[in-house]
Amino acid sequence: MKVLVAVDQDLESRLALRYTCYLLEHVDAEVEAIHVKKDVGNIILEDFDIPFLKKDHKKKIDEEAKEVEAAISDACEICLEGKVPCEPRILVGDPAEVIIREASDKDVDLIVLGCHRCSALREMLLGQVHTQVVHHANRPVLIVRELRNIHLVLVAYSGSSCDQEALNFIGPMLLRKKPEITLMHVRNTEDQESQEFADACVLKGEATLKNLDHQPQTKLIEGNVVEEVVREIALNNYDLVVLGAQGFGKSGLFNILSERSLQIIRRTTRPILLYKTKS
Repeated sequence: MKVLVAVDQDLESRLALRYTCYLLEHVDAEVEAIHVKKDVGNIILEDFDIPFLKKDHKKKIDEEAKEVEAAISDACEICLEGKVPCEPRILVGDPAEVIIREASDKDVDLIVLGCHRCSALREMLLGQVHTQVVHHANRPVLIVRELRNIHLVLVAYSGSSCDQEALNFIGPMLLRKKPEITLMHVRNTEDQESQEFADACVLKGEATLKNLDHQPQTKLIEGNVVEEVVREIALNNYDLVVLGAQGFGKSGLFNILSERSLQIIRRTTRPILLYKTKS
């Protein structure tokens, strides 16, 4: 498994790298930890003829990059101690564009981003980089706000093919950690979903996880998907939340389904894996 972790000067992104290495410690994986340094030639100061300001700005960016490089090198040592290969790299350009391009060029299986906890507590929008990567990266994205041992996992499961792939993605990854997994299906009152479909959905997800040697608990709840998933996360101390991002890139469904996923991401402080089929 190839994993790309984007790291900047914020503590959250370095915690994200450590969380990733902990998550992958029993998996055959390699991690690329990248810091994307701004291209001074493209910043707004380029439009002004103020050479000393350009120079000072470039110096500040270079100093930040050196600090981050030292920090991710230290964090990579944690990965290496856990036998997870980790390569730190400094790249230049627009962060979102570089992360998406690097993930595609290297054909990584997972992108990991750190994020401020306060953005969820205040229900603020995700940062611009996070939003662009979540929308446009054609592979799974893990958003990490804090470092947690993985004992409790929530899977928000709709029964879609994307959700099935999400189970097959995380099942082997979590096998040695043996967390308690709760598979939760919300019978959506807005979509007039039948009870028969909801029951069959829960049984299907449960069977998939059992085939992957997990023994999940199941929950079937009726209501609004976003509100019920957020409430479940708030009531229980989950260490990882898994969502399928079905509908991304499909006309007609894109706005509704992506907005549901984004609302859940914005409103939780838990690490959350948004599974998108790699293409």
